[in-house]
Amino acid sequence: MKKVIVGMSGGVDSSVTAFLLKQQGFEVEGVSFILWEARNRTSFNTCCSLESVESASKTAESLGIRHSAVDVRPVFIDKVIEPFVNAYSEGMTPNPCILCNKYIKFRFLLQEAKKTGAEYIATGHYARIVRGQTLPLNPPLSKGGHGGVDSLPLTAHYSLLKGIDPKKDQSYVLYVLTQEQLDKLILPLGEYRKQEIREIARSLGLAAADRPESQEICFIEDRNYFKFIEALSPVAGQPGPIIGKDGKVLGTHKGVYCYTIGQRKGLGLSSLEPYYVIKIDVLKNAVYVGRQDDAKIKEILVNDLNWIIRPDSNLIKSTVKVRSMMEDKPASIEISGGQAKVIFDEPQWATAPGQSAVFYDGDIVLGGGVIESNE
Repeated sequence: MKKVIVGMSGGVDSSVTAFLLKQQGFEVEGVSFILWEARNRTSFNTCCSLESVESASKTAESLGIRHSAVDVRPVFIDKVIEPFVNAYSEGMTPNPCILCNKYIKFRFLLQEAKKTGAEYIATGHYARIVRGQTLPLNPPLSKGGHGGVDSLPLTAHYSLLKGIDPKKDQSYVLYVLTQEQLDKLILPLGEYRKQEIREIARSLGLAAADRPESQEICFIEDRNYFKFIEALSPVAGQPGPIIGKDGKVLGTHKGVYCYTIGQRKGLGLSSLEPYYVIKIDVLKNAVYVGRQDDAKIKEILVNDLNWIIRPDSNLIKSTVKVRSMMEDKPASIEISGGQAKVIFDEPQWATAPGQSAVFYDGDIVLGGGVIESNE
């Protein structure tokens, strides 16, 4: 019997993941991570609260599997909390879930697997893995089609695909995975829709069956980003000018960390036509605003690239997603070393530095990186 370590957050997805794998004949062991300092929490809607770890333990007991908790707080602070605070302080919009997946969740799951002799790890993400074969891109990456200048043969042994439920697909936050991690990873929920998972949980009598979806960053209470950042980076709250496209000062901002590209509310500006944040200049401590069309972006530069399937050409056509819940849109990608220039077929709404851009062909994740700037 092969063994699998399941990352359990106490939520319905990871709980059903553990059940499905046990049903498939695996020896299943659950592991929860203590990511952040103990707090007076009563909500289960976050994946790192102590209450959630306790919930995961009770679920594991009900399923008849072993469960343990691993304290990874020092690494989480270094790799997720501090970069999150620093990015907001520099006028960027980071995605801490991606940082956690890159530096914490999968690395520590693999460590636990090695310690316990488990062959596999698993999580409750809605995405799919195709093993041991090369997938043809659809349509093929070829000149004149939805592809690059040259034919791009694929050599990846493992391919990451979108989950079948478009409302829950989480492939976006998994683009940082490596071939070595995909080799050990099982994602049972990629072939299910969310409602089916809830129905399974109800049939098992799991407490998490009807628990609401988490809508906040796991380490921030009451969704109050600003209070959290101010506590860890007091310098971030320096006021400065809000400037229009014509260079005229229109108002005063509270600190660049309070704003993101595309933001409309909270600007404190009176106008018949609404203003939107279109640029943040940290060096000048200035927030620039314009009209709605001014927040649409045609080109972006992407750094810190990770390729699951590395194209053989430096010029490809793909679809690109810049937020987890948006639809991926057609674009040309020019690759130069560790950087990519993305040119969308049509301008996209409010792409923000610090967000990740993920490249797709059909359901297949090619790779992605972090947006450095808008052109």
